[in-house]
Amino acid sequence: MSSVCPAPSSLHQSPVQSPLLNCPLFFPNRYRSHCKKTTRGKLVVFATLSLSSTNPTENADICSIDFINRRDGAVRREVPHLINENGNQVVDGITSRFQVQDLVSTIRALPSKEKTEFLSKCLEDREIRSLSAFNRLLMALFIADEPDVSSKLFYSMASYGFEPDSWTFSIVSRCHCKTNNLDEARRVLDYMVEEKGFQPDVETITMLINGFCRKGGLQRAFEVFDFMSKISCKPTIQTYNCLLKGLCYVGRVEEAFDMLIKIKEENLKPDVYTYTAVMDGFCKVGRSDEAMELLNEAVEMGLTPSVVSYNTLFHGYCKEGRPLKCIGILRQMKQRNCMPDYIGYSTLLHGFLKWGKIRSALRTYKEMVRDGFEVDERLMNTLLRGLCRISWKEKDLLEDAYQVFEKMKKGFYAIHPGTYGLMILALCTGEKIEKALDNLNDMISMGHLPQTITFNSIIRTLCAGGRVNEALLILVLMVEGRRIPDRISYDLLIAEHNRRKWLLGACSIYGAALKRGVIPNRKPRGEIYMWNS
Repeated sequence: MSSVCPAPSSLHQSPVQSPLLNCPLFFPNRYRSHCKKTTRGKLVVFATLSLSSTNPTENADICSIDFINRRDGAVRREVPHLINENGNQVVDGITSRFQVQDLVSTIRALPSKEKTEFLSKCLEDREIRSLSAFNRLLMALFIADEPDVSSKLFYSMASYGFEPDSWTFSIVSRCHCKTNNLDEARRVLDYMVEEKGFQPDVETITMLINGFCRKGGLQRAFEVFDFMSKISCKPTIQTYNCLLKGLCYVGRVEEAFDMLIKIKEENLKPDVYTYTAVMDGFCKVGRSDEAMELLNEAVEMGLTPSVVSYNTLFHGYCKEGRPLKCIGILRQMKQRNCMPDYIGYSTLLHGFLKWGKIRSALRTYKEMVRDGFEVDERLMNTLLRGLCRISWKEKDLLEDAYQVFEKMKKGFYAIHPGTYGLMILALCTGEKIEKALDNLNDMISMGHLPQTITFNSIIRTLCAGGRVNEALLILVLMVEGRRIPDRISYDLLIAEHNRRKWLLGACSIYGAALKRGVIPNRKPRGEIYMWNS
């Protein structure tokens, strides 16, 4: 036993007085249990614990704990009051009841050194009188996210006169899984079976399998799975779910599907997580139609697909370039009273935008906002750019684009300079020149200088509207802003001056272009008229 339970010095030292030395201990157990009260008992603890059967890695659910600290029938008066961070009294020294979150917060709030001193004091004062109480203490530390402290206490338990049992080994194995020390967790299980003859519970083995699967160690996970059959430990559907997720994670989808068939043949009813795991595998390798068939099969079995199940299909079809398939799935999802979440909507919106389905993206955006979700900054910029580009041909979308643009400005989104420029271009194309000029001024005032193509679009729109002088001012603004006008900028102005037969003005613009090293395609033509400046 010495190889498993060495006594570290950190827990075997003279304790230092701590303000929480008389605080009641949190003693959860795997089973519904009650500590028996003794005539000289120091602790009477009533705890109810239920470990999650769906996910073995979840924290346990503690309902409440009653504590009475007595010695020879007399209440110890020196126990201090303990006030939690919310100002609620947790311990009053006589009898108290507190919820799990208060206690877990208290344990987590203790510095590591105080935890060690607190545990040492309790053990040396014989506060822990039985192995079952010791196990409860180990489990309490595990639940309170202190697996290292729990493991350290386990390896020193021999010095306190305790010999580990099956539940002790299971707890410490779980602690090693929680800290991703999977090899040590496996070593503990091997020791308890081969050296001690104990039988580990299926939840503990499942946690170890899950740990290997999450790290991509499928071979090690299946070794543990085979180990279960050797010790006659029957796997649960949660055990299979871990393996299925692991197989799909590394792309071994066919093996996952075969395992699903095996599960059904063994009369072990798959749950929605079983189907979702295999669906995810199919979607990742471009077989979303088969994933959809699995969803329908799950529904026929009476299972209710989760939002994760639908999100898996959204991701698969969008990845395959078939986002329009998701429209019917979204409708079906809502008909089954499964409301989409932020991830599902964002996946759809990104998929529609990626594959150029702008109108579908707009409908999804509006539906997402109507359901109370905020679209993130990156997607808003992408949506606005898509709407601006398509509005050049489909004029009815310009108003929608501008509404999105205004929402971004009012919502303090960071609008990308390229997005700002595209909005101005779209306004010019839609002959909304006043809005275009206003936003050009806003953009420059924010320190962003538009691209030359944006300036050219404004010059073209102003010239088409007969506002030549304002178009010239835009050209000056470009020069002053160190944005060198290109050939198109000068061609637009020279052509308009030629049309109006303002030869002198056309010559001036042509000369300015040559001075800056630009040779316009257009040349001044026509008679000389007085240029009305």
